Amino acid sequence: MKLNWGTGIVLAFIVFISFIMYFIITMNVNDKYDHDLVTEDYYGEELVYQNDIEKLKNSKKLTENIGYEKTAEGLKIVFPKNLEYKKITGKVFLYRPSNKQLDFESIISLSNPYLLIPNNRLVDGRWNIKIDWQYNGISYLYKKSINY
Repeated sequence: MKLNWGTGIVLAFIVFISFIMYFIITMNVNDKYDHDLVTEDYYGEELVYQNDIEKLKNSKKLTENIGYEKTAEGLKIVFPKNLEYKKITGKVFLYRPSNKQLDFESIISLSNPYLLIPNNRLVDGRWNIKIDWQYNGISYLYKKSINY
């Protein structure tokens, strides 16, 4: 059988379309390629982002900011020592970029100048931590990407 230009072009189109169909089906079926948005209400979050900017500015004005350390018990979030820790309120949100089911939020209720997140709540890998906290009526925000 002789291969002419018309047959070659049709075969090239068939191979190209087959590759594209394979690619589309693989991306839709394989869980390895399943990624979620950072937040479900993306546009609603964007509208209140100016508040976050103000809270971040307040955090930069502090003489000492929040710190963290990995201990045998878990992740220890240490609040500034010059503040009275019993007056600190707010929320801690830990976001796992690779698995939405591991995300969790915790309310800040301190009996020590630090907050301990136990090891059983955290899986090794990358976490985005967001601490939205208040002290004496002023709101602060701490954001950090950590490897646990």
